Amino acid sequence: MFDVIIIGAGVSGVSCALILGSAKERPYALNKKIGIITHQKASSLQTAVFNNAYGIPAGKLGSELLEESLAHLSSTYPQVEQIEKEKVISIEDDKTFYKIITNKNVFESKIVVVAIGAGNPMTIEGLEDFVVPHQKVPAIKNRIQLKNNDHLVKDGLYVAGVLAGHRSQLSIAAGSGAAVATDILSLWNDGNHTMVHDAINK
Repeated sequence: MFDVIIIGAGVSGVSCALILGSAKERPYALNKKIGIITHQKASSLQTAVFNNAYGIPAGKLGSELLEESLAHLSSTYPQVEQIEKEKVISIEDDKTFYKIITNKNVFESKIVVVAIGAGNPMTIEGLEDFVVPHQKVPAIKNRIQLKNNDHLVKDGLYVAGVLAGHRSQLSIAAGSGAAVATDILSLWNDGNHTMVHDAINK
């Protein structure tokens, strides 16, 4: 049983994982089991180049970021389990937890974060009832989003990034994933608003 499984290892998914991983020494996050399913063949980062993203050197390739961000996650927060080479087929609500069915395994998690792209049609069964046309992408692009209230689709089910209804900008997607992570940390911290910061000499 995972406490959180993140589906998707693009910008919003890894950003969410990094924030969750960084809380490892906080009492409310001790022994939390966190996983991220990293299947990302369809990631829009594969063909991206960045010249206008805060903190990222001009000319950085999205394909490089995909590899570097997962290496960063692995080396800095190795307790976050990276589940490779598995594609999510469906999500089932079992009332007290979710079943995440991949092409190879079945995982159980108390919380799920869906952080995949906004391509149409939705490729994960069990989310169809929440699919609506994307509100901030030109209609001609035929993109979708999941209905949500500040990233929360329903109890225990979150959405991040463009699929949450945000515009397709790296900085926005990263912030969306971080926002979901801090909401989850706040939930674990008995509803007390929670952030995780590192500082020099601490």
